[in-house]
Amino acid sequence: LCFCFFFFTGPATTEISTLPPHDALPISTRPGPTEDGHKKARYRAIGMTVAVIGMMGTMAAAIGNFVAAGGIDAENSYAETLAWTFGLTIFSFGVMKFGIAIILMGIIVRLWFRVDALKLSLGRLHGHGDQAPTARGGITTPFGAATVTDDPPKLLPIHRMARTMWRPMLAMGVMFVTTGLVSSLVWAGKTPGTEGFRQAAAFTQGIEFLGEAMLLSGIAFLLGTILAGLREGGGEVQSSLGIPVTTLKMPLTAKAFVGLMMMGLMIGIAQFIGYLVAIGNADDPASFSSYLNWLGPFRELSLGLILAGIVLALVSISNVLHNHFTGIKRLGFFRLLSFFGNTDT
Repeated sequence: LCFCFFFFTGPATTEISTLPPHDALPISTRPGPTEDGHKKARYRAIGMTVAVIGMMGTMAAAIGNFVAAGGIDAENSYAETLAWTFGLTIFSFGVMKFGIAIILMGIIVRLWFRVDALKLSLGRLHGHGDQAPTARGGITTPFGAATVTDDPPKLLPIHRMARTMWRPMLAMGVMFVTTGLVSSLVWAGKTPGTEGFRQAAAFTQGIEFLGEAMLLSGIAFLLGTILAGLREGGGEVQSSLGIPVTTLKMPLTAKAFVGLMMMGLMIGIAQFIGYLVAIGNADDPASFSSYLNWLGPFRELSLGLILAGIVLALVSISNVLHNHFTGIKRLGFFRLLSFFGNTDT
């Protein structure tokens, strides 16, 4: 995976300024036909800067917690300090997640530079070599079940949804964690033990973790967009060479990724609704505490499920990349044989 990260974020090695305009996708993360693949990408630098800012926020919150912990006694609970440090910590986690999302956007851009470069470089090697005819239909490959067709594959519904949803998910996530940070300051300004203090605590926790779930879902949808690009880009490369298009079927890991991500997002929304219900019971400290005891594990389960889905998405991407790299080496070998076989000596 580290190699793949370098492969898709380093500068492109083949000039692509002559690509025709019909190659453009209706998404901003595919570079235009006149963009230079040799230019240094800014996504990685910006993403890492944003992540460092988030890390600095968590360090500031940790210092505040250490100071509060050192002064807690029978008379001073430092509940106000713990309120704003909670908000800052979760907000900073969200900032780091957004930095990861920016880096993934850059990977999507570089992926399409690689697709266009491969179409040009492999296309310069004439002929198809001595490849055996491939039957159409379902086949089994070392990387899983696949389908052989004459035309590039169409995107699956989950791919189209991923391309549509990553932007609003990230936008809502940023909005919610920012709202949570402001709410934590309001929480810190309330008198501990009062109904207003409990209401602010419930709202802050619910909105912060809803924002975290949205940001993680945005990252998951970006990974789905990468899978869509690999599916579509692999088909484009094979079709441009005039060979049958072999496409891996959706593996079990990808299906589980979708299921876990959606389940985690739904639980994230449900926990926020639960916190709103808890706000309505803030006048009863015992009932309020009971709600929070139940809601804590639910909010963490939400993030855990989405993270598990992200791990499976990375496994799926790794498998598809391995399949593509193997296919590229095989195509390059056959075409080189054909090229030298047709060259006068």
